[in-house]
Amino acid sequence: MKKIAGVSIFVIFFYVIATTQTNSRVNIVTTAVPFLRISPDARAGGMGDVTIVTSPDASAIYYNLAKVPFATSPTSISLTYTPWLKEYVNDVYMINLAAYHKLDEIQSVAAAIRYFNLGSMSFTDFQGNELGKGRPREFSIDVGYSRKLLNKLSLGLTFRYINSNLASGYAINGITYKTGHAIATDISAYYSTIDNENVNGWRFGAALSNLGSKIGYTNNANSKEFIPANLALGASYTHVFQKMHSLCIGVDINELLVPPSPTLTTNPIENNQQLEKYRSQSVISSWFSSLQNNVQQTQIGIGTEYWYNEQFAFRVGYNYANKALAYKRYATIGAGINYNNAQLNISYLIPSGSTLIRNPLSNTLRFSLLFAFKKNN
Repeated sequence: MKKIAGVSIFVIFFYVIATTQTNSRVNIVTTAVPFLRISPDARAGGMGDVTIVTSPDASAIYYNLAKVPFATSPTSISLTYTPWLKEYVNDVYMINLAAYHKLDEIQSVAAAIRYFNLGSMSFTDFQGNELGKGRPREFSIDVGYSRKLLNKLSLGLTFRYINSNLASGYAINGITYKTGHAIATDISAYYSTIDNENVNGWRFGAALSNLGSKIGYTNNANSKEFIPANLALGASYTHVFQKMHSLCIGVDINELLVPPSPTLTTNPIENNQQLEKYRSQSVISSWFSSLQNNVQQTQIGIGTEYWYNEQFAFRVGYNYANKALAYKRYATIGAGINYNNAQLNISYLIPSGSTLIRNPLSNTLRFSLLFAFKKNN
């Protein structure tokens, strides 16, 4: 059964690659609050952003909260600093703080906050007249609960509040902009064959994230934007050999559940009609239509994590996307070190492609501190 499951994962993997590669023309998908799709964890950042079925830690609330009941530490806290667009500016960054606590052997609670600072920015109207300067910023607050249903299966539920202050208080062409607010939910599942008696085995997982309301920046109810709802599937295999060496290989598949933006033409009337049709879609119907229309937006992450004596880690990964989405193609490397209850993780995104289409994290080091508190004897 394990061999069949493993073969199935890699058949799906190569099928998705073939499907996304056959046609380089891709419908562009844009969303509000894209910071929700930035990987907020240096450990995942070193593994090609493979996150769904890695071993559980405090950052699980961002990806798959259902992992936490399988954690070996009763309490854990993580802090991550991520520079953004480091090749061009030095004041844009994201900070993440997350924690979980196991109530008992089958259930746990968790909380997290993401803060994204977009730096100093000059605002202008459509004619290029300067209106002033501001510091756009966004944040989200998460709370979640997860529980084992069976010895090997668990579910997680996360509630999220989103705040996006991009140009609040500025009036452009008679339109006054305000802070955007939204709420969302994550639903996740996790299945693991690894336990205290069996250190080798498979992990499988799935997560529906950012299932929530649209977000608006004006008083016009018809101009609200979609947030980045996403479907993720993952599988990994871990093997421990000679008691001191551990190797995990994982694959994630991510699909945005957001409809493609309308293609603009030279006809303003037609453009307005297309835009109105796009924005009038309900959130729920957009999830299902996106599954049919966004196959070429699929991202696939492949990552490997090696631990020596549970003290030193080395990670490599690659994230794949259609060649028309070159900035979503990148390789990563990372490392980690454990000392007592603390773990330091570092990741680096290797630049690829021309300057204009590089990933915003190219040539960027990310740092995470993880504290895992052991049980009192």
